[in-house]
Amino acid sequence: MPQHHHSTPYFDDDDDEELIKKRRKPPPRPSPFLTPSSPHPPRRALLILVILSAVCLIVGIAGIAFAAAAIRRPPRIVTVFRCGRAEDTLRTFRSKSLAATGRPEEGVAARPRVIGVVGVLTGFSSSDRRAALRDTWFPRDPDALSRVAFFKAAFNLFDADFYVKADDDIYLRPDRLATLLAKDRAHRLTYIGCMKKGPVITDRNMKWYESSGHLIGNEYFLHAHGPIYALSADIVAALASARNDSLRMFNNEDVTIGSWMLAMNVNHEDTKALCEPICTSTSIAVWSNPRCLDPCDLKEKLMELQNVSMCSNSSTLPPEDDEDD
Repeated sequence: MPQHHHSTPYFDDDDDEELIKKRRKPPPRPSPFLTPSSPHPPRRALLILVILSAVCLIVGIAGIAFAAAAIRRPPRIVTVFRCGRAEDTLRTFRSKSLAATGRPEEGVAARPRVIGVVGVLTGFSSSDRRAALRDTWFPRDPDALSRVAFFKAAFNLFDADFYVKADDDIYLRPDRLATLLAKDRAHRLTYIGCMKKGPVITDRNMKWYESSGHLIGNEYFLHAHGPIYALSADIVAALASARNDSLRMFNNEDVTIGSWMLAMNVNHEDTKALCEPICTSTSIAVWSNPRCLDPCDLKEKLMELQNVSMCSNSSTLPPEDDEDD
C-alpha cells in the first residue's frame, strides 16, 4: 500500500508572537449608533432615534399651537405702567384709548374733543403732593382726561381748545377753569395766565438767577407766573411741530415760555384769578407766593383749603350780587 505522508505545518517564532497578540486583543465593542457597515442597526440605537424624533415632534407641535394662539388672541391691555413707585398715567391712558378704537396695533387713536387739558408738572419724589391733589381738587375718575404732563404729548392725545400747565403745589377749581377757557375770543393765539414783569436777576447767588440775562436786558418782558398758564391750540400745534434745538431755553421755565410767546406774537390775557392767595368766589387757582417748598407740609395745606367751604363747595359762577357790584 502506498503510504501517505502527512505534512506537519511549520511555524516560526514570528508567527507565534502574532498569534498570541491576536488571542490577547479583546474583541471590538459594538457601537450603539448606526454605521455604514452595519446592515442591521442595534435595538438601542433605534430606541434613541425614536425618542429624539418624538421630542422634536412634540416641540414642533407646541410651537405651532402657541403661535396660532398668539395670533388669534386679542392684545393684552396693560392698565397700569409703573417706574418704581410712580405710576405713568400718560401711558395708561394712551393704552386704553388705543384699545378702545379696536385697532391697538395701529398705534394711533382719534383725539378726544375737550375744552382744555391740564398737565400737572410734578416729580418722581413728589408722591405726597400727588396724593394731596387726588384727595382734594383732582378728578376722582381714574379715566379723567386731565393727567397729561407735557404740551407735545397733550397735543398728540387730545383735540383741545387750550392746554394748561399746572404745578403740583396749587389748589385748582377745574370747573371755573373750564368756564374761563370756554369764553369766546377773537385771537386764535392766546396765552392766558397771571402776568408779571420784574427785574432780571443776574446775581449768581440769588434764587432766580438768569445766565442769559444779557439777552433780555434789565427787565423781563410780560409773561405768566409759572405755577399755572394756558396756551391755545394753535400755539401748542406750532410748539409740537418745532424742533427742540430751534427754541431758546432760559434758566426759568416761565421766562422760557414767555419768550416763545413773544416770538409767536400771541395775545396775552392777564387773569388774576389764576394766582389768588386765598379762596374767593372767583378764584380759579390758589397758591402762595413765596411758593410752598419743602419742608412745608403741602398736603396739610391743601387739605385745609379743601375743608374751606369757599374753596371746595362754592358755586362755579360768582353770585349775582357780586356781579352787580
